[in-house]
Amino acid sequence: MKISNIRAEDWKMDGGAGFGLIPKTIWAKLYPADENNCIFMSSRLMLIEQDDRKILIDTGMGSKRGDKFYKFKYIQGTNSLSNSLEKANIKPEEITDVIITHLHDDHIGGATYYDSEEIKLYFPNATHWVSKAQWDWAMNPNKREAGSYFKDNFIPLQEANKLQLVEENGEYIPNIEFRIYDGHTVGNIVPIIKYNDKKIAYMGDFIPYVAALPLPYISANDIQPLLSLSEKEEFLNEAVKDNIYLYFQHDYYNELCTVEASSRRVVLKQTYLLKEIL
Repeated sequence: MKISNIRAEDWKMDGGAGFGLIPKTIWAKLYPADENNCIFMSSRLMLIEQDDRKILIDTGMGSKRGDKFYKFKYIQGTNSLSNSLEKANIKPEEITDVIITHLHDDHIGGATYYDSEEIKLYFPNATHWVSKAQWDWAMNPNKREAGSYFKDNFIPLQEANKLQLVEENGEYIPNIEFRIYDGHTVGNIVPIIKYNDKKIAYMGDFIPYVAALPLPYISANDIQPLLSLSEKEEFLNEAVKDNIYLYFQHDYYNELCTVEASSRRVVLKQTYLLKEIL
């Protein structure tokens, strides 16, 4: 098995949204903000190559929405999905599987693109894995999340017979366990990769950055924050017990970390670059 970082884009988000009820005077000590209260974010995807499969986790936000929409995403630098795949010597048509943690635009937007007025799949040969609960949720979005769901991101997957819905936890791809959580959004998948004697959990929006390890640090975007808190607590206790590496999709500064028990809570143990643990 080979695991690689694929950096789809770097961007900014309002820090208050990122840390919910935690005051800026506290969270800004852990994660810096700019003069407009925005924090740097990464769309750090994961590419897994094993046997005859090339598996990508999430796709980044893509570029279908137009300047008015992206004006408020504050995209930084020149990283892109296409450039990062090219650096990894991977062609989009070689991808066999795309695991979508959930269908918010910054996680699924890169799965499709417009060629003139025709919508096409960026990974035409890939099976796209989504939880059924998230699919049903996205098809009839609530008013709070509606601005994050765009059907041209995911309906074409179904129309091309490239959609695979999963209903429960399980290992649907060898060495990759799918865990389903509902705090951030219903049916959010956290993939856990078994690499040699290690476990690496792709955090997505479940725990978006190292600074969000403390239990009360819940994003304002989570639809069920109290459920998020209990899901996080259970997972972090497991991560301590099993020495699970946490791989961060949105942490601009940190790729992975491990955690440890301290007094009555779980805290950061050590941060790593991906190449340091492989």
